[in-house]
Amino acid sequence: MTVVHLDAMLREFAPDGSLRSDAPTVAALLDELEGRYPRLRSKLRDETGAIRKFVRVFVDGEDVSRSPGPTASLAGAQTVDILHSIAGG
Repeated sequence: MTVVHLDAMLREFAPDGSLRSDAPTVAALLDELEGRYPRLRSKLRDETGAIRKFVRVFVDGEDVSRSPGPTASLAGAQTVDILHSIAGG
């Protein structure tokens, strides 16, 4: 079972900042999160299912946001950290 941590910004939409999941891939985990917390829809992925530009997904400390992205395996993963960065000038 993988422990999933959401950053403070995402906790506005998913009050449980830490939860457990047995999802086999990042895509399945995001499906689970969006199903459990509908307000997260459109915050994590775009309409094509790609992880949004300013969202970072770390599996056991490794950034998998872009490559391999949603297809990243969570087999044997201990932790997943999902961060939503803020851009601006």
